[in-house]
Amino acid sequence: MKKICYFLLLTIIATVFSCKKEDGVTTGIQPVNLAVNLTYALDSSEYTLPVKGVSVKLTNTATSSILSSTSNDSGIARFAGIPAGTYDVDATITISADNYYTITGTYVAEDVTFNASEKNRAIAVGNDVSIAMTLVAGSTGEWVIKQVYFAGSNRTDGALFRDQFFEVYNNSDQVLYADSLYIGQVFGRQSFTSSNYYTQTNGQMDWTQSLNMPTGIDANNDFVYTRTLLMIPGTGTTYPVQPGKSIVIAQTAMNHKVPWTGANGTTISVKNPDLTVDLSAANFETYYAGFLSTPLASDVDNVSVPNVEVIQYFGNDWIMDNNGRDGYVIFKVDSSQAVKNWPMYNFPSTSTPSSTATKYYQVPLKYVIDAVEIQPINAEDRIPKKFGAMYDAGFASVPKGAYSSQSVIRKTLKTINGRIVLKDTNNSTEDFDYFEVATPGGFK
Repeated sequence: MKKICYFLLLTIIATVFSCKKEDGVTTGIQPVNLAVNLTYALDSSEYTLPVKGVSVKLTNTATSSILSSTSNDSGIARFAGIPAGTYDVDATITISADNYYTITGTYVAEDVTFNASEKNRAIAVGNDVSIAMTLVAGSTGEWVIKQVYFAGSNRTDGALFRDQFFEVYNNSDQVLYADSLYIGQVFGRQSFTSSNYYTQTNGQMDWTQSLNMPTGIDANNDFVYTRTLLMIPGTGTTYPVQPGKSIVIAQTAMNHKVPWTGANGTTISVKNPDLTVDLSAANFETYYAGFLSTPLASDVDNVSVPNVEVIQYFGNDWIMDNNGRDGYVIFKVDSSQAVKNWPMYNFPSTSTPSSTATKYYQVPLKYVIDAVEIQPINAEDRIPKKFGAMYDAGFASVPKGAYSSQSVIRKTLKTINGRIVLKDTNNSTEDFDYFEVATPGGFK
């Protein structure tokens, strides 16, 4: 009997240890030593920029936990004993204007920020893993995209998508003119379910495969492609914007908190005014009715608010993707450019597109003043990035997603003599916060 009991005890112990060992295998949480190797994308070898002191942040896409490190003299940021998994990796360093001049001999008015980013990077089980990342400097402009209210408000108690708006800010210390400022809604892959187009290795559309796309250009990296293109009207000095002030472009410039009459004579109202916004004092609005045989009843022309010029439109009104899968650019061009005559291309379909298939303007990134990428908050819902690190190394999101009344809002960096300067490092993950309820003209 004792021998039998002893044998059973050994069997139980062996089973427990076997299960623990098996648990360790299936969870995949064995620690990983990660080294992030940082270099610069430089056109010149006449100088060396500092690789020490680069801030590197790892965000676990499953748990949202964040780990931080700083690079050493060799440009290596180390993370010891991290769990295997999928991470967003963001690296950034800001070099002061004076230090940048000392190093390069080039005068710049503002500090220069360099970014590198990899999203949804799988870090597998292993003793030592290394990632190479290249830091690039984004161009910062006097205009910045300040707020994007794409989510809309509650479907039944709010205004759905009718209250969406877009806000652009004068981040300089000079009067700027909004005349001929272009706003583009950038098109790209919206989901992983469709397989009827060519893709790049990063999963985004491969525009080099578009019908009649010329060779000899970098169609994927030097351009973006818009499905909506709007322009602020004016003669050049019609719409001055003071330093530290913004302009709001509304989908429909109405007070969405109170009932109003739609284009078909019906009353449009909301059950909970607190969920939506008053856009009756917007600076500009979009108006599509003139292009459509059956416009939306909510597309009302507020005659007291100027209309933007619609160069290109998609859908029945300027409806931004409520789920947050669009990118946005603002740009200006000189007199040598006729934007309306820029080439347009079909998306890179694996089959020959019809003669009536939608085409998208090809916008040269060299003219872009600011770019903001929007992504869903949940990692599993994200789509491949549309912008490289030079234009937006990260992305902005709202925590509650579609129809939440939330907007993304650029953070305040500092205040100079009462003028608010907004943060602009070309990394929307770092530059943007959110409003619980969108607030035209507000600050965070």
